[in-house]
Amino acid sequence: MTYVITDKCALHKECIDVCPVEAISVPEGATKAEIDEDLCTECGECAEVCPVDAPVLKDE
Repeated sequence: MTYVITDKCALHKECIDVCPVEAISVPEGATKAEIDEDLCTECGECAEVCPVDAPVLKDE
């Protein structure tokens, strides 16, 4: 399972800074960050640092 970012995202961007594989980005004009599921290694770093608990494990 990979992580996904929920609508709770407030673009604090701590997750982007800690992602070891650079799987998280904010597309131009987006209101929340996105995780590239092909790059995500499920390390959980993003979930640990997010102040609003926006990254969650994706239910497959």
